[in-house]
Amino acid sequence: MAKVENIVFISLVLDLFGDMSIPFPNPNGFLSRTLWLVSTIRGKLYNVSGNSERWDVVLLGALTLQFIVSPYIGSLSDKHGRKKVLLITMIGNILSALVWIKSTTFASYMLSRVIGGLSEGNVQLAVAILSDITTPANRGKALAHVGIAFAICFCIGPPIGAYFASRPVELGSSLGLELNVYAAPAILTLVLLLAETLFLMIALPETRGKAHAPPPAEKTNGANSNGAANGVDHKPKTSRAKTVEQRITLLKSLRSLHFLFLGIFSGVEFTLTFLTFDLFDWSNTQNGKLIGSIGIISALLQGGYVRRALSKVGELNMARRGVSSCAAGLICLALVPQFTVTRPTAAFRLLQGAAVCMAFTSATVVNSLTAHASLQCDEAPDADTGKPVDALSPELAKGRALGHFRSTGQLGRAIGPLLACASYWTFGPSAT
Repeated sequence: MAKVENIVFISLVLDLFGDMSIPFPNPNGFLSRTLWLVSTIRGKLYNVSGNSERWDVVLLGALTLQFIVSPYIGSLSDKHGRKKVLLITMIGNILSALVWIKSTTFASYMLSRVIGGLSEGNVQLAVAILSDITTPANRGKALAHVGIAFAICFCIGPPIGAYFASRPVELGSSLGLELNVYAAPAILTLVLLLAETLFLMIALPETRGKAHAPPPAEKTNGANSNGAANGVDHKPKTSRAKTVEQRITLLKSLRSLHFLFLGIFSGVEFTLTFLTFDLFDWSNTQNGKLIGSIGIISALLQGGYVRRALSKVGELNMARRGVSSCAAGLICLALVPQFTVTRPTAAFRLLQGAAVCMAFTSATVVNSLTAHASLQCDEAPDADTGKPVDALSPELAKGRALGHFRSTGQLGRAIGPLLACASYWTFGPSAT
């Protein structure tokens, strides 16, 4: 099990590092016309005094939807195997990088992102693979690898991508090839994707249908004889509905929670830099340090706290703690504008407190909800019939169910920033 966890973690780092090093192209041609339309809409909602182009590019970036394909990729992995479908999605990612290297217009760049979006299956299949090989007691600990990989690449991907983007590739002109100005990070992404594909082909075993049998203590509800004798309940705080109908109902509720939470949280993430631009006149470097610090704290929390505490605290209790932390962070952010002029030091401390709260939220909520959703899809027999749950209902097939779960989160990530931006431009930072 540990070997597969390490393989999944390394592949995610390679994949996410390449994806997060993608710079946004310069506004010319089709992009300039698109940004003009976005700017016109934004101007009718809110008049930005400065740095308006930064607001418009962020809004445009929020329009990318990646939620449609996830359930289909999950269903294919249930039918044909995780490894085979994962390698097919890697081919799509490689094709996306090749188109990106040669793209000299914004339309061709968008084509590369569409291909990449349709091939986006790495994260959800990683969750399905880890769910295949873990028990309910250690599920959350294993899935923390996904969040840690995100946090690490979130910190190092963008600055490295910006570094390579500032160094045009001269080889293309010498060979008579027309390459875009961002060919260097595109080539870096291609190399990482090729390395990841080769690594997965060699190292990753097929995990579909290879459920890890729980130890005897877990089969007896997690209470050993010594614990029972001493009146201590050692049962892991993981909750899984017993019947098929209960699991399906719970999965629907978890999908709704996932959508609502990521809609709000992604809106906070997108408008946080607006607030620092407006109130503190921060540069890109200062904002980069703020976002990077959130990513570092989140990674440390996931590796040092969440992985150890999740089975003891329980998935839903951990998610509640994260949502409570998010609420505390929003209160801090709502107070920042009130102190920016009169007490700038207090405003800065409130911003720091909000950043820590957001880091804790980032480390806990999605990972906990994902772990809880995956538990409902376990292949353990149904309490009434004794048959595997995925044989009784296709909605509980692990790949499909987790694909739908991730899909709702992606939809929240797409809609949340749009609503938050509209609110920020219309009502200002405090009300938002």
